[in-house]
Amino acid sequence: MSASEHGRAANQELFQEVKIGGVPIPNRFVYSATWDGFADDDGFCTPKNVGMLVGRAHGGVGLLITGMASVTLDGRAVAWQLSASDDGFMPGLSNMAQAVHDAHGKVFLQLAHAGCYARTVLTGAVPSGPSENVSDLFPRCREMTLTEIDRIIAAFSQAAARGKRAGFDGVQLHAAHGYLLSQFLSPFFNQRTDQYGGSLENRARLLLEVVQAVRKEVGKDYPVLVKINSEDFVENGLTADESLKVCAMLEKAGVDAIEMSGGTPPGKYRSFRTGVAKSLESESYYRKAAARYKQRIGIPLLLVGGIRSLEAAGSIMRDGIADFISLCRPLVCEQDLIGRWKAGYTKPSLCISCNGCIRPAREGNGLQCVL
Repeated sequence: MSASEHGRAANQELFQEVKIGGVPIPNRFVYSATWDGFADDDGFCTPKNVGMLVGRAHGGVGLLITGMASVTLDGRAVAWQLSASDDGFMPGLSNMAQAVHDAHGKVFLQLAHAGCYARTVLTGAVPSGPSENVSDLFPRCREMTLTEIDRIIAAFSQAAARGKRAGFDGVQLHAAHGYLLSQFLSPFFNQRTDQYGGSLENRARLLLEVVQAVRKEVGKDYPVLVKINSEDFVENGLTADESLKVCAMLEKAGVDAIEMSGGTPPGKYRSFRTGVAKSLESESYYRKAAARYKQRIGIPLLLVGGIRSLEAAGSIMRDGIADFISLCRPLVCEQDLIGRWKAGYTKPSLCISCNGCIRPAREGNGLQCVL
């Protein structure tokens, strides 16, 4: 088969149905979890939250992952963030899941706790994380007690159960980008000397206990995903080697798929980098780490970060780098991007990775492309 024939076959594979767990996904494109700033002041889902997902479902995306929903009220990272912290949020979340299904889409609920990046102005509480921080490297916080850790584990499992009851097709645990589960994994944040600190096995303990508790609540057949950093890109942070070891632990723990991202504040790179890549190989930020993953780990990999063209997505599929292509800002810019690619209009995304879409959301007007 010629190179061009390989490329066409890979592109065709991108639009074929595939399963995560037992859930059929119409194609291999994913709207990666994106805070859209459309929830109300208390975290209740609004019609605008729903519209963001439904528009992309109509635009051809195979799987949609919600913006991060806080599992506790004191774990909120940012204003106008979704919450799944008690049953009062269920009606709005149910409406979201049903609306996506009515648009013939599949949707997973992302669950998160901000840890030391929780905002006191929103929560009224002093932030807490794996360890006390009195430096200026990241927000001042206190060390979580073992009782508080148990509460967090229960909060994640209960929020996952709400997601299942609300009709979501699966849940994703956010263990990337410097939020709480990521903080415990990273020696940059985690200086504990008890069973949750020190060795990688200890630093991964909280995430694995959350997975175990979630699985107990939702059952063995309900899809559970984890989003993880390929590495932190910060001195003394989680390394690529350690990340792969954690992925192997997650596979053994029964996770159905992993989404690979990278970066954490205040590191060299964050998840939202600016500037468009100048080559096909550099268009995917974490391509090398993903290739190593596919050599070692058997469960499906969703790869996010910098992908802007059908050509790059096809090369990732052709080379066996990942099983799903996750996109964020390109789908903020063009909600029908996947549909037009499938229809044969294969120009790269119009997104130039300027991060201008974030500004309106921070001003209270919701995530939107400013081009």
